[in-house]
Amino acid sequence: MSVKTIFKRLYDPHYLIKGQWIGRSLSAKEAYARLFRIAWPSIVETVLISMISFIDTMMVSTVGHEAVAAVGLTTQPRNIFYSVFVALNIGVTAVVSRRRGENNREAANRTLAQALSICFILGVILFTTSYFLSEPLLLFMGAMDDTIRLAIPYFRITMLGTVFTSFGLIINAAHRGCGNAKISMVTNLTANTVNIFFNYFLINGVWFFPKLGVTGAAVATLIGNIVSFCMSIYSVTIRPGYLHLQLKNLFKLSKDVLAPITKVASGAAVEQLFVRIGFFAYAKLVASLGTESMATHQICMSVINLSFSIGDGLGMASSALIGRSLGERRGDLSLVFGKATQRVGLLFGMFLTVFFIISRYGVVSLFTDVPSIIKLGADIMIIIAFISPAQISQVVFTGSLKGAGDTKFVAVSSLISIAIIRPLITYVLCYPIGMGLIGAWLSLALDQLLRLIIVGLRFASGKWKSIKL
Repeated sequence: MSVKTIFKRLYDPHYLIKGQWIGRSLSAKEAYARLFRIAWPSIVETVLISMISFIDTMMVSTVGHEAVAAVGLTTQPRNIFYSVFVALNIGVTAVVSRRRGENNREAANRTLAQALSICFILGVILFTTSYFLSEPLLLFMGAMDDTIRLAIPYFRITMLGTVFTSFGLIINAAHRGCGNAKISMVTNLTANTVNIFFNYFLINGVWFFPKLGVTGAAVATLIGNIVSFCMSIYSVTIRPGYLHLQLKNLFKLSKDVLAPITKVASGAAVEQLFVRIGFFAYAKLVASLGTESMATHQICMSVINLSFSIGDGLGMASSALIGRSLGERRGDLSLVFGKATQRVGLLFGMFLTVFFIISRYGVVSLFTDVPSIIKLGADIMIIIAFISPAQISQVVFTGSLKGAGDTKFVAVSSLISIAIIRPLITYVLCYPIGMGLIGAWLSLALDQLLRLIIVGLRFASGKWKSIKL
């Protein structure tokens, strides 16, 4: 069998669903044109944001590896609070894409308005809670004397930024559901560029700006969050488009609008809860290995985020396309877009495998000049390299199921793999067996492979196509 034939069988829409079309079939050119129209802004957005996060960590590392560890300690507590908005975001994308497929613009706009109302209420509650619980949370995470004084102000300031970010998250989710991913890309890239700009001035006190160290990085993040908020609000108020926010729809909660959002978001919230519990336990086990291990771990997490961000961008595109196809009652198209997106992700993953292996020492050296951290980080990057194709495929299939509203199944898979299996394996490999940080990363690799099998089989079953929203 020639390479051309193999490639065609893997990527041609007619082979992806074995010719079982409900309506008009799509050629490969048509299918991938639709996919890339949404996927490329999402991929560019998530990858460049990941790269900006990568640069952000590098800039913080100029203060010392204790600063990198301090920032790393705040990641999981912040993500636990942030997960509430992520769940709402998933619900908005799924519902708005369905309404777009049904050509019901009014319902799409009411969905956006009521989601923002809920977002405001949750934002105030979660920021207040996180502010007063910051110290016990970070101590529980394993913060030590050399990191707690840096971690508390960073955590509090970035949590305030989360309130602003959450509004942009919901608005951009609605835009993606309508098939417009460019607005989200421009908004997030502008905000993160502002973040890097102020990092430069505030971390080390350049020009007349004060030298604030880690706190300066937090303030820069907050400024970027506010910029993102302003741009997102502008996109649905002044700028004309399919989505238009009307004040009369804010805080005018309606059961018929909230029910489908809640149906998807509740499952997503449970999934996020299990994810964050698992990640929290995982990060705490790593933090107990010591400041140097935590710093190495944070560096490697910044690296693997590049792989995750590609999968996340593709998953966003797949989610929007599947939701819209199901709204049009084209289950065949939803299957094509899900499989085609995963195949594209596989190509990206294979490229990253080669890149990470070749560049592993050089990449880690960008963050530190400590030989022990460079050596350990380079070893971990080999694990990252081989897990990248599976990670991207897993994230794409998960995004596809979320776009269909199958969030309850995703929640169960997260409970099994992330909340239970990953922490248990991490503990066994790190401590009784004594593999240290390498053991923690091997457990991450096993978690990714297990989740790929679970969500891949679920997607292949096609049961998600019958979910009503």
